[in-house]
Amino acid sequence: MNFDPTTAPQVPADDPRDPAPAPAAARSGLFNADLEDRTPAGIAAAVSRRIRSGAIEPGSRLPTVREVARELRVSPATVNQAWRALAATGAIVARGRAGTFVGKHTTVRATAPTGRYQRLHPPSDSAFRIDLSRGTPDPRLLPDLVAVLRTVTEQGRGNDLAADYLGEAVLPELAAKVRTDWPFRAERIAVVDGALDAIDRLLAAHVRLGDAVAVEDPCFPPFLDLLARIGARPIPVRMDESGLLPDDLERARGVAALILQPRAQNPTGVSLTAARIRELTEILTGTDTLVIEDDHSAGIAATTLRSLGSRLPSRTVHIRSYSKSHGADLRLAVVGGPAEVLDPMIERRMLGPGWTSRLLQRLLLTMLDSDEAVRTVAAARTEYRRRSTELRRALVRRGVAVARGDGINLWLPVADENAAMISLAAAGIKAAPGRPFEVEDHPLGDHLRITVAAIAHGELDWVATELATATTAAPTYRRVRRA
Repeated sequence: MNFDPTTAPQVPADDPRDPAPAPAAARSGLFNADLEDRTPAGIAAAVSRRIRSGAIEPGSRLPTVREVARELRVSPATVNQAWRALAATGAIVARGRAGTFVGKHTTVRATAPTGRYQRLHPPSDSAFRIDLSRGTPDPRLLPDLVAVLRTVTEQGRGNDLAADYLGEAVLPELAAKVRTDWPFRAERIAVVDGALDAIDRLLAAHVRLGDAVAVEDPCFPPFLDLLARIGARPIPVRMDESGLLPDDLERARGVAALILQPRAQNPTGVSLTAARIRELTEILTGTDTLVIEDDHSAGIAATTLRSLGSRLPSRTVHIRSYSKSHGADLRLAVVGGPAEVLDPMIERRMLGPGWTSRLLQRLLLTMLDSDEAVRTVAAARTEYRRRSTELRRALVRRGVAVARGDGINLWLPVADENAAMISLAAAGIKAAPGRPFEVEDHPLGDHLRITVAAIAHGELDWVATELATATTAAPTYRRVRRA
């Protein structure tokens, strides 16, 4: 979708979201004067200079992308790219149908802002007895990578890849392997450097500044960081035990994209049901919404995969990550979907990294074909399920009800997030705060994300007791919420 606020109704002058009309940035010659470099970088730099100098006042409404493109005699895509770069620094802010405005702070940030993901995992010491904040698998449950490397070496299957710049970007044997259980018929298969790499590239190719993108609420924080970087607007869609709420998605109907995790959702552990897939399909049918599915817990999730691609294959891109099942440092995810959607991403990638190491692809393929590695992944899936079930039961015995979920995380309701974090820290337990996962500023309740994968068998009762205590911890100060 192209970003052009003039094609949609404007927010009324008496709209409470915009109580005072913002000064309009002067149109004539504002962007044309002394502008020799009309590349996206040159345009972004010129606008940034005018904002810092005060030539464009804070809060001013900017001309539309098409107006600037006509003035500079460049394509709207060029201006769009410049606008996205400015939005990433906080210099300008897209307000949907109201238009694009200069940020309230006139000093453009020299460095990138701290994102939600950074807040979720700040640098810290190792003083905690146990770290339940990371959201990562138990390394002891991963396949033996040394054995796999030995197998590849003994078979001599690595040397044939070492000097080939022009070979297939995806090993044909790996593509054939993953197609056997792909959730729908994918026109194109690609291999990228992890699920977030795939989502980043898809958003860059298909989402524009000011576009609305529906996300689960709560959702994985890097999704919100990525949307903020490109100036897209996250639209929260709440969930219940069956997945995304149809009524919420109906209100978001027509968004440019929908990002979801179809099973073992991070942080809640929720998985889509077959009935919910049918309901969501009815809402999405007839729209141009791009569906991006992140199956981040493939291999270790116990729930059957339900994919919107089974009903909307022409608008769905499915991503299967192998980080939690086979090892994070492989940095591998397989992407499958319509050629119309994936080809622009693949072609752009050829101008950068080109392809994901075929040696790493060979390692993954060897593990997928190895009976020992398959048994190891299956055992990990069973063990994670056991840990999760036992922790939930232990919490219930201590008077704390937690919704059932899949995967390696648990979404723990607490009376006060900060007080709960302090209570756990005093006991030597590090947890992940819930706020970075929340899309809206004022969630209905506080939560912590607890990674059950990190809990050893002998620690479960102690951890459950401390978690139960933390759920009722109260702040020692009066809590003030911003209006």
